[in-house]
Amino acid sequence: PEEAEALAMDIGYPVLLKAAAGGGGKGMRLVRDEAEMASAFRAAQSEAHSAFGDGRVYLEKYIEEPRHIEFQILGDEHGQIIHLNERECSIQRRHQKLVEESPSVIMTPELRAEMGQAAVRLASEAGYSNAGTVEFLVDSSRNYYFLEMNTRLQVEHPVTEWITGLDLVKEQIRIAAGEPLRIQQDRVQARGHAIEVRVYAEDPASNFMPSTGKISFLQEPQGIGVRCDSGIFSGSEVLRYYDPLLAKLIVWAPTREEALHRLRRALHEYQIYGVETTLPFFVRLVDNPAFRAGKISTHFLERERLAGQLPQRDGHGEAGAVVSALHHFLQRRKMAVIQQNGVAAPESKWKLIGRLESLR
Repeated sequence: PEEAEALAMDIGYPVLLKAAAGGGGKGMRLVRDEAEMASAFRAAQSEAHSAFGDGRVYLEKYIEEPRHIEFQILGDEHGQIIHLNERECSIQRRHQKLVEESPSVIMTPELRAEMGQAAVRLASEAGYSNAGTVEFLVDSSRNYYFLEMNTRLQVEHPVTEWITGLDLVKEQIRIAAGEPLRIQQDRVQARGHAIEVRVYAEDPASNFMPSTGKISFLQEPQGIGVRCDSGIFSGSEVLRYYDPLLAKLIVWAPTREEALHRLRRALHEYQIYGVETTLPFFVRLVDNPAFRAGKISTHFLERERLAGQLPQRDGHGEAGAVVSALHHFLQRRKMAVIQQNGVAAPESKWKLIGRLESLR
């Protein structure tokens, strides 16, 4: 604690204490003055040890109202490293990202080039090969500060795939096989605007409390410019032992305004019954004037208090039970068609309904 106090005096308060062995907000404490340091240090160290088995913490300058901007990079085993432009991840709760988009509304061509070069230079100095993400905090004057590097594929990688047309998983496999990068920096072209929201099994009307149970009905949105990455299905059980992330909804459109329209439509089409999710929160967020104007920071949720504006649960359970019952009824009728006729049921629901009608 004494060393931390001396460093904080040199850097200037406020500062952040952070776990050295892991992230996700675990082992992180904001310290605004010297009087808070000793207790914050002990708390951060204890939480870091519990979460990661390592109580070491480090200290960094705390930036007021920052934006979280990260750069996707690719590096092969032949020393070639490129970046694939930025993603903005400023909409967060407890240091966990909720929304990611690209491009960032504050980015200029000059700043993008400078930050991208900084990310590539850092990875190059480390002799890095793989997909990875170099993360920065950007203040209101567009000064940027290195935050961390994630040496893996991240949850928000589909945003970059949408705007660049590259399959990052495939690129990782090629890099691991020793192949050189197939694209040079001057050939990286970003088109349109992509936004991703993370669908968590959490209740935003109850301070994002975790929600567990069985998913009784699931209907994912579809259409041009809409992508759902998920591992859930009707009948899936959401347990308390695992990360609450259920799915990722990603949309793409030529402009940010069009992408927001497409996201709103997709959110209204997305139906998950049986557990509470963050879908109602995202519906509220998309219509928030400050969000639509791009006036965001990592403190956006606290400032706008969106979760507090959400209505409490109002009978979704009853509606979900009805939908679930209808779904399971159709599934049983589908199996009856297979068993009685000795043929596979048609993939098209329209054909299935028609066949059921003909059997009456």
